[in-house]
Amino acid sequence: MFGYIAPALRSLPEDRQERYRSFYCGVCHSLKSRFGQAGRVSLSNDMTFLAMLLSSLYEPEGAVTASRCALHPVRPHAVFHSEYIDYAADMNVLLFYYKCRDQKMDDRSAAGAAGEKAFRKKAAQVAERFPDQAAGVRQALDELWEMEKSPDAGADALCALSGRMLASVFVPKPNDVWASSLYAVGEGLGRFVYWMDAWEDLEADRKKGRFNPLEAYASREDYDDFVRATLEMMIADAAQAFELLPLEKDLDILRNVIYSGVWQRYILKLNKNAGKQEERKEETGHDE
Repeated sequence: MFGYIAPALRSLPEDRQERYRSFYCGVCHSLKSRFGQAGRVSLSNDMTFLAMLLSSLYEPEGAVTASRCALHPVRPHAVFHSEYIDYAADMNVLLFYYKCRDQKMDDRSAAGAAGEKAFRKKAAQVAERFPDQAAGVRQALDELWEMEKSPDAGADALCALSGRMLASVFVPKPNDVWASSLYAVGEGLGRFVYWMDAWEDLEADRKKGRFNPLEAYASREDYDDFVRATLEMMIADAAQAFELLPLEKDLDILRNVIYSGVWQRYILKLNKNAGKQEERKEETGHDE
């Protein structure tokens, strides 16, 4: 659920990298101030992107301060503050709670169980502040988890529920004129993330006997092309809605995420798989 919606930082100039980091650090500081030191465990690039997107769209009053922390104890670093930084921190906690809950159910993970317990009250606080968003996330995930229990669950329906889940947190003002476009951005990204996560986890899920919606397609001769084409379609939906928003500030960074950053883990896995194939070729002395 986390880690896909991130910038390709190395392709950005240094000053734009620093600009992005000021948002990332802003969300981190907000997590600490709102939920205590433990809240920082949930920090993600995904909600940093949301903070920057909403700040670019609504242009709230904000401030940049210089700060030090455990990760940056020597050189002060820029920290951006705004109401949408706080909103992103809240949504980060909400999604992290459900991520831990998912891990607990899937793997009986001790870390997932501990995270769920540690963030239960924090997530409840967020739900009090943002009941619409919390209800949207909970309902979509409850339906998704129930559907995943069926071996006949369709990937399209599961992706749609993941889209509903992420779309719920992309809309801070349900009655706003831009609500539908923001929802569509979140929905496209949510579907993309679910498909990408399933593609990444297929081998591990097979070994552990876990459900994976892409198992139904894995025997196709064009499986790799099919996966790529589906991901391109999903991110295109998100990008189309994104381009309808009247964004100017930080548009270069936001586009970097939408058009490049979201593909980083895909490319990393492809390269890793290519490396494994090359190693096997050298060991056997012939192509597979």
